[in-house]
Amino acid sequence: MTARIGVVTFPGSLDDRDTQRAIKLAGAEPVALWHKDKDLKQVDAVVLPGGFSYGDYLRAGAISRFSPVMETVIEQAKSGMPVLGICNGFQVLTEAHLLPGAMLGNNHLHFICRDQKLRVENAGTAWTADYTAGQEIYIPLKNMDGRYVADEHTLDMLEAEGRVAFRYVDVNPNGSLRDIAGITNEAGNVVGLMPHPEHAVEPLVGSGRTDGLPFFTSILKKLVNA
Repeated sequence: MTARIGVVTFPGSLDDRDTQRAIKLAGAEPVALWHKDKDLKQVDAVVLPGGFSYGDYLRAGAISRFSPVMETVIEQAKSGMPVLGICNGFQVLTEAHLLPGAMLGNNHLHFICRDQKLRVENAGTAWTADYTAGQEIYIPLKNMDGRYVADEHTLDMLEAEGRVAFRYVDVNPNGSLRDIAGITNEAGNVVGLMPHPEHAVEPLVGSGRTDGLPFFTSILKKLVNA
């Protein structure tokens, strides 16, 4: 039985099709989900893709958090369904309080687009199991509001519990506290990160690397072996 992974499209989503293709390349079935529908169509996992949902008005992800689909996503995530938030999707996850902290504007106040070196800090989540802890990878990064912030207590908690999933290496591109590029919830089924793994799954397009493909093979193995 083929695993089914839903990809939510919000008004302003840019990378939903790219994410669907990455899922297909990994061997799973991508399922398009519309933000106004609460029905998740019996998917096994959900990805909130990158983009500028609702034009990033108010705050990035602040309006999408109240889309009807998120009511079901929040409920299912709390019950253990794997959920991945990429860039704008990460912002939505923090606004929905599925992940702690918040995303603010880049400290240099400019949009950034580059191949970014990351270090895998946690290879024990549903979305990172095909990496190894300490592995360094290159994933495309493109954002305007990518600066991860949280209070010191939350940051210390994330560090102590091993919930920093990815960290920026060599260059901190947006001022994220403690060089944090991605985090996970306590259970490890919800992961958010700013860089775009769906743009690094084929050697001939995007970054020319395949360092992002393990996100999608990791979840496939998790679902098949569940």
